[in-house]
Amino acid sequence: MAQDSHGLHHFHRRKRIHKLHESYPTKDPLKRFMDKAIYVVGVFGPLMTIPQVIKIWGDKTAAGVSLLSWVSYLFVAVFWVVYGVMHKEKPIIITYSTWIILEIMVVAGIILYR
Repeated sequence: MAQDSHGLHHFHRRKRIHKLHESYPTKDPLKRFMDKAIYVVGVFGPLMTIPQVIKIWGDKTAAGVSLLSWVSYLFVAVFWVVYGVMHKEKPIIITYSTWIILEIMVVAGIILYR
């Protein structure tokens, strides 16, 4: 019986928390700007990795590039995409899907050209 009441308490607490969320789109102009800007930043961030991809694949060398680091980044990006899908957060999905593509290219280049 104690477990059932604990679960019920959790349900009601979540319901109260949910009611405290603000509506979307928000009336705050700064938050509205950030809601739109995050898509640009989400695409721009991963694009900064393109020079690394070009360097590895263009020069056909991965000297000084850490396989462990890039595999770790790839693992983290996959985790974020799953999280984004579960929570239906498009900025997270877009950003980390782009990261995954670029990180796979870096990892493949490191393995191929070490």
